[in-house]
Amino acid sequence: MSAAEAEPQTQPLTTPSYSSGGSNIVKDVVLWREKKLSASVLIVATATWVLMEVYQFNFLTIISWLAMFVVTSIFLYANMFRLLGKETLNLSRLELTQETAERMGNTIRAWIEEALRLLFRVSAEEDWPVFVGVVAGLWSLSYVGSCMHFLTFLYIGIVGCMTVPITYVKNEDKLKRFVEWLKMKSRMVYEIIDEKAINKIKSRVMTQMKGKKRE
Repeated sequence: MSAAEAEPQTQPLTTPSYSSGGSNIVKDVVLWREKKLSASVLIVATATWVLMEVYQFNFLTIISWLAMFVVTSIFLYANMFRLLGKETLNLSRLELTQETAERMGNTIRAWIEEALRLLFRVSAEEDWPVFVGVVAGLWSLSYVGSCMHFLTFLYIGIVGCMTVPITYVKNEDKLKRFVEWLKMKSRMVYEIIDEKAINKIKSRVMTQMKGKKRE
């Protein structure tokens, strides 16, 4: 065996290659295309919630136990290979490649930009049903947050993210028709209110202003 072959090679940490970067990984997990990964996320979230909320374990304790489990597993793995006379993998030279770091940065930037665009659409554009819905959603969120711990709320959010999107995909046509019907009804209600209430208020204000000018 030559010296070049004996020298351990660097093993870069890379993410799976997807056409649109890290965003597709999240979509695959949420839509259960990667069933093992999706199940792992749900199991880890459930185990964390049970340990911290039901059994009242501290977060630092869980992290310490997890670190001990990883260190012990690697130790046993390496020593088992040595006892069997096999060459162990050189895990000390793992590295995060520049390509992976740039992909992660671009994914986070895309999420932030999308959040800013959503904020602009809700607050600046004249689509009042969306504005009312967002305000009502935020108010409901604040009320729910006052009734439970943040970890419980986070766990419910993860479970919702793992169940709601796949349910929406399976019933997309029905939900779209319902949303369009709801928007149409809300616009009709707004037009009725605008015609009967707001226009009357405007006419009264204009009448009072004209009366003051004549005086």
